[in-house]
Amino acid sequence: MKEHYRFAPDIFSRLGEELIPNPEQGIIELVKNSYDADARTCTVQLKGTDTKGGTVLISDDGIGMDASDISNGWLVLGRSTKASAREPTRKSGRLPVGDKGIGRLAALRQGSQAILITRPEKEPGIEYRLTIDWSKFDEVDVVEDVLFNIERRKTDKVHGTDIIIHNLQIKLGRREVQRLARELVLLADPFENRFGFYPRLIAPGFSDLEKRVRDAYFEDAEYHLKARLDGEGRAEAWVLDWKGEVLFHTDHDGLSKQPYETAAADFDLWVFLLRSKQFSARKATITEVRNWLSVVSGVHLYHRGLRVRPYGDPGHDWLEMNLARARSPEERPSTNTSIGKVVVDDPDDLLIQKTDRIGFIEDVAFSELRRFAIDASDWMAKERLRVAEKRRQKARSEAPRHVGIAKAELDSAIEEEVPEESRPVVRRKVEKYDRAVKRNIKSLREDLQIYRSLATAGTTAAVFAHESSRPITLLTKVAGMIEDQGQKRLKSQYSGVLERPVAMLYQIADALKNFARFPLYLLEREKRQAGSVDVHDMIDDIVELFRPFFDDAKIDLVTEKVDRKPYVYGSVALLEAIIANLLTNTINAFNVEGARNIGRRVIIRTELSGDHLLLRVLDNGLGIKGIGLDEIWLPGKTTTPGGTGFGLTIVKDSVADLDGEVHAIANGELGGAEFVVKLPLVRG
Repeated sequence: MKEHYRFAPDIFSRLGEELIPNPEQGIIELVKNSYDADARTCTVQLKGTDTKGGTVLISDDGIGMDASDISNGWLVLGRSTKASAREPTRKSGRLPVGDKGIGRLAALRQGSQAILITRPEKEPGIEYRLTIDWSKFDEVDVVEDVLFNIERRKTDKVHGTDIIIHNLQIKLGRREVQRLARELVLLADPFENRFGFYPRLIAPGFSDLEKRVRDAYFEDAEYHLKARLDGEGRAEAWVLDWKGEVLFHTDHDGLSKQPYETAAADFDLWVFLLRSKQFSARKATITEVRNWLSVVSGVHLYHRGLRVRPYGDPGHDWLEMNLARARSPEERPSTNTSIGKVVVDDPDDLLIQKTDRIGFIEDVAFSELRRFAIDASDWMAKERLRVAEKRRQKARSEAPRHVGIAKAELDSAIEEEVPEESRPVVRRKVEKYDRAVKRNIKSLREDLQIYRSLATAGTTAAVFAHESSRPITLLTKVAGMIEDQGQKRLKSQYSGVLERPVAMLYQIADALKNFARFPLYLLEREKRQAGSVDVHDMIDDIVELFRPFFDDAKIDLVTEKVDRKPYVYGSVALLEAIIANLLTNTINAFNVEGARNIGRRVIIRTELSGDHLLLRVLDNGLGIKGIGLDEIWLPGKTTTPGGTGFGLTIVKDSVADLDGEVHAIANGELGGAEFVVKLPLVRG
């Protein structure tokens, strides 16, 4: 007796939703099918998906399918009817991305019923319709026992395909719709789109998001890295400035000693310096570029014209740019201040996507592609650092000579301009001044040792924070899997059993994610550039950064700003050091024994006093106790268990660098500690 494999209906769960747990990813897979069908447009429409029982409609204007295509391809898992990847489609010239139907199955399984309506281009006026009722699989032992009827009808519609998924078993909340919108708008390289494929989403906010992405600001980048890898594994790279002029160039030997064993590729990286000085001659504003980067930043990977997740997703730093920056902050961009893309056609199928369609198998071909992009980034950083170091060395070597020249000119002026009887007095005064300067230099060197130790701690924390991004991403993914499976299996009981712990997992992941980006944010090099700083913008940024920590500690963080925008001459880094350390101080104030557990409140307030800004940070903790007000500024002095005692020292020194004053009130307006920083104003 001969037999063959048969599959129980549960196999759909194993192959479908458990491999692709995120609902938006399944929808993206259907959109990719439209791309392979030579569609120019594909529209995703959501109806009532904010609750269970909604509907998803995916429509395209591709070549459609006939009955044979449906039977021998669309309904067959593990095999596709798409042409060989080496043969471009006849109209658009696209290389098919290809799949084995797993992603499509995951999407179709999200509802209780899926309907396929397709109109083949080769059969004008005809459409084929297929309905999948998933409840029928609950009544059989093996999937082969469920038969489908492919209906043939007449139609007056043009060629294309519609897929309707009814009665969704999950809901697409705000978070899922936002992820789907970003995925769709970045899917087909919106900055070049050489294949003319335009996916769209009918949902609130998508048009604004699409406009924000397509209003590109590449010409406002400070540097543009261009690297090209040919089919023989040889590479070449250039760095251009914002005017398009070549600053650096290298051939293959400047990047690698060996050829790259992977497919031909192009790598572009645009690096932005987000400071006022750089944008004084640009068309765009810093705010516009920041808003744009908030959606598009990161290095995206486009394979055969379509973006592959997770490369370029928030928190997925596949080229380890942030880690490299944490180890050596000078002259390196972060994923938040740059946008890049690696574009690879791969006609020889060297890159292999994972079964769940999330990323590539990390074999030799992928590792070598990644090495090419990292080598190019490292080369650019090395060239920029070499120029910056040469500039620093020149300034350092010339400083003693300039001091010597100034001293000689002073001596000459005393001899020529000062009466002989007064010269001894003047020389004694000059020598006294010289000794004071040397004492000041010695003091600064001692301070430098302290800050070098703090810098080491900061960069080390940044490295560990970067390394934590991977488990954080995994935590979010696992939470999503629990949420999806819990909703499907527990149905109405889900809210009482798993909803709260899953929400806590998301909350923990978000908090850890904020911690991970915290040190990298504070270490951004461009913040150390001197200039006119908008204090309110700086406060908004630092408050946004601290918000998750205050929410977790149940502290109400309030900003009270004066009507006029105050500007201070200095650097964003100095002002952030003041606010960040004062806010850290307030969090610690609520962690001491006897501090209140409810009604916690912190206020950041700006006031104008003549030509000065008054910046107040006050809380309703217990106030300053157990230490004198004159001692709190000393390095190493702290009453907080586990505290470093450096926070308020940094505040004092930073305020002094800004030519300001700072004083503390043990029990201020809210009853707790109050710090008042007075800084001279400049015009914006």
